[in-house]
Amino acid sequence: MRVKCVICDIIESIEDETLMAKRLRNRPIHTYMCKACSERIEERTNARKETGNFRLYRAAKNEDNW
Repeated sequence: MRVKCVICDIIESIEDETLMAKRLRNRPIHTYMCKACSERIEERTNARKETGNFRLYRAAKNEDNW
């Protein structure tokens, strides 16, 4: 299966039977990112986390005491 990275537009080939290929075929919302882009984003995110200015906003969980 040929896939295109959403960030750098590099076209790569992945196996048809892999989980990533199945996700891309069955769910159009899933997008593909090449390994280089994934690593670059991970490094920059970790660097921002170390500065202390990074906040991950998550929805508050509602406890149901029923």
